[in-house]
Amino acid sequence: MLSRVANTLFWMVRYVERADNLARLIDVNQQLLLDFERLDSERLRGFWQPIILSTGDEEAFSTLYDETGSDEVINFLTDDPRNPNSITSCIGLARENARTVRDQLSDELWEELNALYLFSRSDDARNLIRSDPPRYYENIRRSAVTFLGIAASTTSRNEAWEFMDLGRHLERADKTTRFIDVSNYLPPLADGIESGSPGILHWTAVLRSCGAMGAFRSMKGEVTARGVADFLIFSKDFPRSVRYCLERVDASLHAISGTPRGAFSNEAERESGRLLAELNFGSVDEVFKSGLHDYLDAMQNRFNHIGEKIFETYVLMPESLDLSPWAQPHTLSAIAAWQMEQQQQQQ
Repeated sequence: MLSRVANTLFWMVRYVERADNLARLIDVNQQLLLDFERLDSERLRGFWQPIILSTGDEEAFSTLYDETGSDEVINFLTDDPRNPNSITSCIGLARENARTVRDQLSDELWEELNALYLFSRSDDARNLIRSDPPRYYENIRRSAVTFLGIAASTTSRNEAWEFMDLGRHLERADKTTRFIDVSNYLPPLADGIESGSPGILHWTAVLRSCGAMGAFRSMKGEVTARGVADFLIFSKDFPRSVRYCLERVDASLHAISGTPRGAFSNEAERESGRLLAELNFGSVDEVFKSGLHDYLDAMQNRFNHIGEKIFETYVLMPESLDLSPWAQPHTLSAIAAWQMEQQQQQQ
């Protein structure tokens, strides 16, 4: 498969997955704030700052907005064209990637993504954001799930599928850690609220944002920080857990290269295998002992490192990598700039 096609399919699905996860995060946070009606308006605004911090877009947000209120955060993450990671921007980038490899996709898959793109830029969508946000985010989530379902049922299990599956699970693993990490940025609680309730409400919201409430209840008992973190990080069965996603990432990488599982032929496979082994033999006690935020932050850096190595292995010219071992390693920002330049040239 051409490296350009592989990279395009990888990012097409990754952008759809990103839009889906942002819709989940914003919608659940809005619903969560309804349970904190006794907080004053200033404290309520403080519950939106963690969303920006968890997505890693605080620098971009601070340059565009002076305040961190609900309206500002929702607009920034939902349909602000100046934010390349907003829901609308992600859908647009996914559709543009799909357009450049139209011949690789089924008609049904293209039609679903194009319909999602048209909806996200319609007057109906803008009206829903203002008048009925839960319905808007539900439409985004359902369309994203439908898109992934059509991809699973109409795509041959070849390299194209593996790159699509690779992008989906790498993005999903990253966003699951960010959902969990929101708790580290929450503001102090207002006086008069029972100390136990906010924690339960927050961790229940995290489960709901991952669609994990039913699965958690069938496996666990009481909703606690330790129980939720254990489930969403280490579960080997739940499809949004970090461990499950890394298992799929590692499997896709080995299917693409043809290398047997347990061995590696490139740095992406080596790093994914190492991280998967740590998850297979790790425990939630170790996570909290090292510090939940530090653990999640380190894991996000490793996801970025895996993505960088995938890019170097399958998109950059292998000859240049082999012939220039002394060259400075490509930074993530340089790789992102190169990819953006390539995508602009395709338009």
